[in-house]
Amino acid sequence: MNAGAREKCRELLAEGLQKLSLTLDPKQKDQLLKFLDLLQKWNGIYNLTAIRDPEQMVRQHLLDCLAILPAFELENQTRMRVLDVGSGGGLPGVILAIAKPEMQVSLIDTVHKKTAFLTQAKLELGLENVTVLTGRVEQYEADGKYDVITSRAFAELKNFIQLTHHLLKQGGRYIAMKAGIPEAEINQLPPGWRLDRVWPLNVPGLQAERHLILIARDEK
Repeated sequence: MNAGAREKCRELLAEGLQKLSLTLDPKQKDQLLKFLDLLQKWNGIYNLTAIRDPEQMVRQHLLDCLAILPAFELENQTRMRVLDVGSGGGLPGVILAIAKPEMQVSLIDTVHKKTAFLTQAKLELGLENVTVLTGRVEQYEADGKYDVITSRAFAELKNFIQLTHHLLKQGGRYIAMKAGIPEAEINQLPPGWRLDRVWPLNVPGLQAERHLILIARDEK
């Protein structure tokens, strides 16, 4: 990314943060832009995202993932453990880890080239709160369960829960990023699980629909 493009991306990020009412320090903003640089660099080899334009990457990747932060405040945890399933290019997991350094974030993907990128991003961005895992999530046995399991278009909600429920702690929650409201998926939630909340997202610069689907155990 040349200097002009980087400055434009910095401006778009600052404007987006203001519209989202989020405050990040200069180091965090630099980390986000450096992550964008890494994503672009590795994308040429590993095809991590179909989006190539840096400004669109700010809107559709950085701001889209930053917009979900208020949903994580619901957990009211100081050292929340989060699992990002099918993390791919690190979305939303790397963004969460940068914006919430007190959060412990695990990123899991089956594709070695993607976890190689995530490992490099962790090192270059100095993200000590990130753990990168390669493998199938249904076979993963964690050392302790997670407060939140999240994903960005990983799978249908029923499959998402069936593959990962052994990793969610009692009282934990799923936060799934979706485009429209997946009514059919919600109606097919596995027994013992309920829709907790549908959270509309207003992502600066994006006209497309974005929603978070929050799911919890049915305690009845």
